[in-house]
Amino acid sequence: MEIDRVHPDLREAVTRLPALDLEKKVFRVLGRLGPRLMRSRTTPGVAVGRGRIEGVRVRTYTPERVATDAELLWIHGGGMVIGAPAMDDTLLTETAARLGLRITSVDYRLAPEHPFPAPLDDCAAVWRGMVRRCGPGTRFVVGGQSAGGGLAAGLVQRIHDAGGVQPVAQWLFCPMLDDRTAADPSHDETSHFVWDNRTNRIGWRSLLSVEPGAHSVPPYAVPARREDLTGLPPAWIGVGDIDLFHDEDLAYARRLEEAGVAVATTVVPGAPHGFESVAAQSGVARDFRRAGQDWLSGRISVGG
Repeated sequence: MEIDRVHPDLREAVTRLPALDLEKKVFRVLGRLGPRLMRSRTTPGVAVGRGRIEGVRVRTYTPERVATDAELLWIHGGGMVIGAPAMDDTLLTETAARLGLRITSVDYRLAPEHPFPAPLDDCAAVWRGMVRRCGPGTRFVVGGQSAGGGLAAGLVQRIHDAGGVQPVAQWLFCPMLDDRTAADPSHDETSHFVWDNRTNRIGWRSLLSVEPGAHSVPPYAVPARREDLTGLPPAWIGVGDIDLFHDEDLAYARRLEEAGVAVATTVVPGAPHGFESVAAQSGVARDFRRAGQDWLSGRISVGG
């Protein structure tokens, strides 16, 4: 892909990104430690803490001014193999401050050392702990970015089937939803910025312990493979139009709508994968985050 397809405000940040061969353990280690050591720009007025829920490590974001009874369970990205909650400090402190929303981010186990269902089990454990801790009347949102968006979508499906307390919304940033994208070699011909299909194949193979595109996959492992999407909570899906996940994300949005689920989508021209984090201070990234926050505000406002 030519750099001139990238939005001008995003080009410098995109070209600075280092290449990571995630098949090599040393690069996976770097991709796990780096986010824990990084110092992201944060929004004042939000206390960032660490703890455990149901034995799973979490990172919490508590605004000085709590304006809603809702809480957000958030799941970070990293292609199922790298990443850490701290990588989303900019987005989550901003969201917590702007919406007056408490947020809990899951520090889930990573593949290939911990393949499916371990990552989703960790997220489900935190969900159960949050529901028990908060008690009746609290509304919950499940959200995530990239691989975390895929885990969020899978978690929402699992919660639906289990019954009980249900999320009022799912908030998905460039979610990784369909292993069949990785199985299609035609996508290899386009060198997508930030996250290409060769790397995508590593992520799915690591999670599933088989080559992506297998005839069958475990329930909730690949959200786009679920046939019946009825009854799932309203969704916001945001993605760039040159993101590898663009087509699978919009296909999932269409299927949700066909199943009667309210869906809002935001598609950003010239935006590659994860641009809202990679170029967090750019105007286009701020506008994108605000679009998602505006939608979320409507779902969690008092009486919303």
